Amino acid sequence: MIERNPMNEEIIYDEESLIESLEQDDIIHFRELFLQLHPYDRATLYKKVEPELRKKMYFYLSPKELAEIFELSEIDDNDYKIFLEEMDATYAAEMFANMFVDNAVDVLNELDKSQVVSYLTLMDKESATEIKALLHYEEFTAGSIMTTEYVVIPQDSTVRSAMTILRNAAPEAETIYYVFVVDDDERLTGVVSLRDLIIAHEDTFIHSIMNERVVSVLVSEDQEEVARTIKDYNFLAVPVVDFQQHMLGIITVDDIIDVLDEEASDDYSKLAAVADMTTFDKNSFSAAKKRLPWLLILLVLGMLTANLIGAFEETIAQVALLAAFIPLIAGTAGNSGTQALAVAVRGIATRDIEDESKFKLLLREAGTGLLTGLICAIFVVGLIYVWKQEFLLGLLVGAAILVSIFVATISGSFIPLFMHKMKVDPAVASGPFITTLNDLISTLIYLGLATAFISNL
Repeated sequence: MIERNPMNEEIIYDEESLIESLEQDDIIHFRELFLQLHPYDRATLYKKVEPELRKKMYFYLSPKELAEIFELSEIDDNDYKIFLEEMDATYAAEMFANMFVDNAVDVLNELDKSQVVSYLTLMDKESATEIKALLHYEEFTAGSIMTTEYVVIPQDSTVRSAMTILRNAAPEAETIYYVFVVDDDERLTGVVSLRDLIIAHEDTFIHSIMNERVVSVLVSEDQEEVARTIKDYNFLAVPVVDFQQHMLGIITVDDIIDVLDEEASDDYSKLAAVADMTTFDKNSFSAAKKRLPWLLILLVLGMLTANLIGAFEETIAQVALLAAFIPLIAGTAGNSGTQALAVAVRGIATRDIEDESKFKLLLREAGTGLLTGLICAIFVVGLIYVWKQEFLLGLLVGAAILVSIFVATISGSFIPLFMHKMKVDPAVASGPFITTLNDLISTLIYLGLATAFISNL
């Protein structure tokens, strides 16, 4: 049963009634309830029900109605294959044909090539041609996320003829708030907002009211750069062109939200030293497979640290208390390095760090490391003296912390900047990697200082 909240007109639906109508094969009742729901709620129910009930939904819903669910549902990459295997291949192909081209391409990119070819063969020629045109673009570029469903008008047309074109094209267009203007060679020359068209006189020529200063992106541009452009200019959509300014498609803000979410997940995965966090692991094996490579690399670095401690066995044997402070120094240095890493990676991602300011960043972080290291050192000297009445030992530990924090802060800033310069994703300089590396360096500094001054302890 579906009810309306009289206060805010929000639709409240009874999930049990929908599932019951599916179980009882009551197609009329199911469609009446289901199609009144917001598309997001339809998508949520679709993912939630058992496979046997989903298979009934394929009989109760047209491919066009299911296409809307696939476009709005946040489906994991692995689940696409599962859902598509439940459908008849012809039904699935028709569903793809009814989706916006860019959304259909997003799903098809997750499938095997043989599956993609099969679906393209089964769908109508026009839809297949449009999808093929986007499939050949390199992944993570503007071409791979753009849609070809947009409205263009000739620059020599009048507002009256432009409105006619808009009315005819609007049902298939992904957005109509921006209408793009092209010349006779299909080159992008301007843009007109829907508002401008509505308030302009019918006999006004488009070229006299269009905005000629159009911000566009190249079809080969990285999707992160496209996201930054839309964010900086606060656009609802941005046109995609080739090197000769021919109009190829548009990228809408809803596609960019998906890109930002994808990029954030990717960066977080790398910072957490996990291969991929874009999908939620449903079993221990797949989760372990993603985490194990980085853990093995970090284990090797950890073995180097253990081997280093073994090399200073004589020093530790003479003053056993030295060993108690190794975790303290290593942990503090690792935390300091991770803080510097976070600042550097964020600065690179937001482009706050330009080429001329990278040296200033390193200087600032060096100063920060020196200041924080000095304060921590003084604190530790006092703490050890109160705890163990060992002033010289406190000086040694304090000096090690000062140098370790200083070095860790510089390395935490320098490594991502260097990686960025070498065209490597700086997020690869993950928190666990920086922490383990700083463990090695700080232990070497601490035990090296201890060996040098062992006679005074």
